[in-house]
Amino acid sequence: MVVTAVLKATVADIKPGAYIGSGAVPQPDGSQKAVEVHIFAESMRGQGDGHRPGWYGTTNGTMTNGAVEPTGAVLSQAGSGEPSFVVKYKEGDKRIVVPATAHIVRYEVGNRDDLKAGAPFAIQAAAKQPDGTFTVPRINVGRDGGRLF
Repeated sequence: MVVTAVLKATVADIKPGAYIGSGAVPQPDGSQKAVEVHIFAESMRGQGDGHRPGWYGTTNGTMTNGAVEPTGAVLSQAGSGEPSFVVKYKEGDKRIVVPATAHIVRYEVGNRDDLKAGAPFAIQAAAKQPDGTFTVPRINVGRDGGRLF
């Protein structure tokens, strides 16, 4: 089982070249206003690459996963004065605007010691075993105050 630690992060933690995922809302100018940003561990690079509608976090939500452009476009100020950056994926790119209200976390490789009583966790796929227990290939767990979405 893979344990992934989820830690609190800020816009300053979003670096050029980082692989991220952003749940967002489309804006009239074509940009995406982030509700949340996940800064993935390097081992997660490529997961869910692309841009698609139907993100569950808000009405008309989208999900964009890709690499933060390593150009001057990173953390530029959008027309609203909010920080933004360009995320590139196989089929194209999207500008992500990050308001102060966006929830930002970063993922890093964790271990079983992160699984503590009271720690928030998320499991996306569990298989019930004949004895009634469950096995999971991966678990995300909040560390040092990191909360899950």
